[in-house]
Amino acid sequence: MAIQLAPGDALMIIDLQNDFLEGGSLEVPGSNALIPVFNRYIVRFQQSRLPVIATRDWHPSDHCSFVQQGGPWPPHCIAGSAGAAFHADLALPADTHVISKAITREADAYSGFSGTGLQDLLQSLHIQRIFVGGIATEYCVHETVNDALQLGYSVTVLQDATQAINRKPHDGIKAIDDMIAHGATLTQFQELAA
Repeated sequence: MAIQLAPGDALMIIDLQNDFLEGGSLEVPGSNALIPVFNRYIVRFQQSRLPVIATRDWHPSDHCSFVQQGGPWPPHCIAGSAGAAFHADLALPADTHVISKAITREADAYSGFSGTGLQDLLQSLHIQRIFVGGIATEYCVHETVNDALQLGYSVTVLQDATQAINRKPHDGIKAIDDMIAHGATLTQFQELAA
C-alpha cells in the first residue's frame, strides 16, 4: 500500500557519519549502501517541501563510551573530526536540521532525543510522523524510534535504509521486531507514493 507524504512528516537520518561507514573507526559492515538510498528519500522529501533532520554523535575526545574510559566502543565521531563528518556523498540539503548528541564527556546518548533539542525542534516544525533510518539499527535507530513512539509520534522505519552492527547475530532483526512491538511501522522507498 502506497504511503502519501503529507504536511507534518519529516525524514530523520541517524548518524550517517564517516566513522560508522566503511573504513571508519567503528565501521558498520555494508553501511555505504545506505547513502544512495537516503539520497532518493531526501529528494522525495524535498519535493514535498518536508523537513530533513540528521542526527550525529559529536563526542569529546575522552567520551565515556570509549574503551579508554571503560566504555564499549573505540573512539569515534570526535567533534570536528573527519570521522564525525557526514559522508561526502550524502546529499544533505542546505536547510537540514542537524542534531548533535552525546556532546559531554560523562553522558552517552543513543537516542536522538537524549539531552538534545530534538523534541523542541519537532514541535516547532509541527511534526507528527517521522520516517527514520540510519546506523545502527539496534542502537541509535532503535533508541530514537522508541523514544519518539513514547512521545506520541507516529514512526515509520525505513527498512531499506537501516544497517545493524550485529555484534551478536540477529541483533538488528530483534531491534526491528522490538520497534514494531512498540508501535513502529516499516516501509521502503518504493512504497512512498510519488
